[in-house]
Amino acid sequence: MARRTKEDALATRDSILDAAEQLFVKQGVSGTTLQHIATAAGVTRGAIYWHFLDKGAMFNAMMERVKMPLESAMLLFDQANAADPIEVLRESMMRVFRMTVEDPMARRVFEIATLKMEFTDELNAVRERRKLNQASWMARTESRVREGIANGQVKAGVEPYAVALGLWAIIDGLLRAWLLDPQEFDLIALGTRIVDTHLESLRAKPD
Repeated sequence: MARRTKEDALATRDSILDAAEQLFVKQGVSGTTLQHIATAAGVTRGAIYWHFLDKGAMFNAMMERVKMPLESAMLLFDQANAADPIEVLRESMMRVFRMTVEDPMARRVFEIATLKMEFTDELNAVRERRKLNQASWMARTESRVREGIANGQVKAGVEPYAVALGLWAIIDGLLRAWLLDPQEFDLIALGTRIVDTHLESLRAKPD
């Protein structure tokens, strides 16, 4: 009986998150109330509060149940032992683009986090998570750039922080533009060309 109760609770939690995800996509985070979510999920508001402290906690739980593109790219940074740091940077960015295009759930959650929410006090935890993810990605990128400089693979005069921020701007800008209208351009194909052009400009030229 205890196992059945636990399974029921997990099923209820998932149904709440499914309802929240669909509503956030349609009407934004700020435009969606807990009552809206409760009605869509077929539960009471009390059931929502039993599982989640507030909307911010619900949003973070929604993000944690999918493999987010940026977080997956950071795993690649940590696992890769490629001899070419620029190639590691390239593959990490390509992974973000591929996951955004190919994983519908990850894309919906990423779209909500990027285009469908305002960072109000209620969602402060979400804002902090985004800041932490950006800082973590930047730190890993700077580390790879420094590695490339030390190995003579990246131009000695480049500034690692500026490179990292520029690459972040490319990812963030392309994703925002594509999510607004996925039919406007091929994110993987165009993203590859843009990233390759930018990264090639960082390579040290043979003497």
